[in-house]
Amino acid sequence: MAADWLGSFVSINCGPTLGVYQGEVSSVDQTCQTISLRQPFHNGIKCPVPEVTFSAIDIKDLKILDFGKGSSRNGTSTNKSTTPVAVPKGDPRTVEKVNSPQHFSKSYGERHLEVPGQPKGFRKRHNSWSSSSRGVNQVTPKKNGVKNGGGQMKQRDDECFGDAMDDGLEADFDFEGNLALFDKAAVFSEIDISERRNGARSRGTPQDQTPTRYRHDENILEAKPIVYRQIAVPQPGDKEYCTDSGLVVPSISYELQKRLLTVAERYGLTLDRRLEMTGVCASQMALTLLGGPNRFTPKNLHQRPTVAVLCGPHVQGAQGISCGRHLANHEVEVILFLPNFVKMLDCVTSELTLFTKTGGKQVSNVKDLPDTPVDLIINCLDCHENTFLMDQPWYRAAADWANQNRAPVLSLDPPVSGQCQAVEAKWSLCLCLPFSLADSAGRVYLCDIGIPRQVFQEVGIKYHSPFGCKFVIPLHSA
Repeated sequence: MAADWLGSFVSINCGPTLGVYQGEVSSVDQTCQTISLRQPFHNGIKCPVPEVTFSAIDIKDLKILDFGKGSSRNGTSTNKSTTPVAVPKGDPRTVEKVNSPQHFSKSYGERHLEVPGQPKGFRKRHNSWSSSSRGVNQVTPKKNGVKNGGGQMKQRDDECFGDAMDDGLEADFDFEGNLALFDKAAVFSEIDISERRNGARSRGTPQDQTPTRYRHDENILEAKPIVYRQIAVPQPGDKEYCTDSGLVVPSISYELQKRLLTVAERYGLTLDRRLEMTGVCASQMALTLLGGPNRFTPKNLHQRPTVAVLCGPHVQGAQGISCGRHLANHEVEVILFLPNFVKMLDCVTSELTLFTKTGGKQVSNVKDLPDTPVDLIINCLDCHENTFLMDQPWYRAAADWANQNRAPVLSLDPPVSGQCQAVEAKWSLCLCLPFSLADSAGRVYLCDIGIPRQVFQEVGIKYHSPFGCKFVIPLHSA
């Protein structure tokens, strides 16, 4: 019975994974439940192997396309789907029999030029596996075909480029199928066993210490922060700070800052202009600490934030009054504390006159300050020169109120670390270049008050602006 199917042309459907094969039945083994096709086509493309063997369990459907000459059945084509072999439950693997290219049947290409699924007039062109299929004595034709005889050359051209060739080179490479053959776990296991046998692990990391493995988004080399030193001072302070971008900012002494401000004032950067710039920067930082755009919006129906500004009768106090004026202009409830003195500095008097026009509240007694916690306290009580103010009753009372209010404190232009500060701050804002501040100063920030670069150079400071696009930047201890 199996011999009746030899020479027939069939179509075997192996499912969506393996696809459809078509070819001439070359052998049927009822014992092993296999069927072999000669000169097979896989999904309409010529297979690179001359013969393929299928197991019955892999065959989903079988259709007879043509009964060959070796078959005893009659008819030319049918859609009969019964298989000539049974479908047992056995090994599901498909066995492929690969012969050498010399065994490739040339008569199949000569006798069967019709391709299944194509019109009858369609003639399939083929490429040769190797020159061995043309015979041993067959050589490549020369170009002077007219001298050697045109008929003979035409025959050789037909043999080289005609129909009786194999199109194995036109078949697509099965990347997915070949990748499935690679067992990654088994290969790495073999490598690991080989390294242990050869003692490679003993020369490297210890057996009990696994090497560090990195993800695709991790750096193998440890990156160190880049340090830029673009500011150099003749007399650096005890500390150095650095910005978020890694720029080193050295600390300076109060004497060097005083010389710097004196030269800047000689060129036109007067005290009034410095007070205005300091007030703008300090108020901008305070507005950010109070919530920024999330809180200061017309759609926010909550009550306005309350800020207490504690000032003394000196330049630092005038800076605090300027900051309170700008905060009041931005709808902040400002309470300004300033003790009564018979005679005050002109800068303090002029700043206080402007502040009274904002509608802010001014008090001269600590008892008039609110008992409930405020949103922010701006400390401007300390002075760089007149340290005797710390012994004044109003200073001690205001400092005690600030420490008991439990509100965060922003210290504006704080003194150097040698001077004791009665109010512990959470943030400190320095001008132009920082002092060497104590740990009680909290996080240090730096603001730009508009001193030109040549003014720095005149006092011996090599200066490149560390502010970038901002006027207030944070500093970190180097």
